[in-house]
Amino acid sequence: MKKLITLITLLVTVSVTAQNFQLHRDLEREHFTTTFEMFKMDKYGNTFTFIDFDYNATVGTGQAYFEIARVLKTEKMPVGLHVEYNAGHTNGFTIPEAWIFGANYSKGNAKWGFSTYAGYKAFTGAGEGNFQVTGTWYVNLIADKLTFSGFADYWSEKGDFVFGYSDINVFLAEPQLWYHLNKTFSVGGELEISSNFAGGSDAIKGRPTLAIKWNI
Repeated sequence: MKKLITLITLLVTVSVTAQNFQLHRDLEREHFTTTFEMFKMDKYGNTFTFIDFDYNATVGTGQAYFEIARVLKTEKMPVGLHVEYNAGHTNGFTIPEAWIFGANYSKGNAKWGFSTYAGYKAFTGAGEGNFQVTGTWYVNLIADKLTFSGFADYWSEKGDFVFGYSDINVFLAEPQLWYHLNKTFSVGGELEISSNFAGGSDAIKGRPTLAIKWNI
């Protein structure tokens, strides 16, 4: 789940619309993941969306996950209004859909930047309110050649869930390192760091990938 990395990276570029396609090889779980991202800016803020497919089933796709986020912000607003929807499905169960309503703040330039939001998270059918805090970042370590970027999420899961548990806090981060071959293709990877994620244990777990990215 690539989660707004493209959004914050592009907030400080001259491009107002961008999209990319990523192919990751999970070295521990030994499956491929494809990600499609799209980001678009306008005078009232920006829109970001992505979809992940995990190819971890014997017949093909084992999981699909989707997010779309809208930030309402004008030049006179120091803080943007964040609205997000996400949901997914696996071969075994449906990932609970959720809405997030919160505030967004971002800052950056051509060399570095960050974005963060905090909000109320409403899982369909949970019966209780939850929260989520997200931060994203990028650092252009070598101009036009090497970029360190990523995100970190922390959210609560209280209520009734299909995973068979409730009242936990989840941490998920995906720092990425990309070497830009040219303006179209990049190679690199990410390290998924998680705790209590998707039914896992509360121990900190790290899962690396190798990847290629195509900027469309």
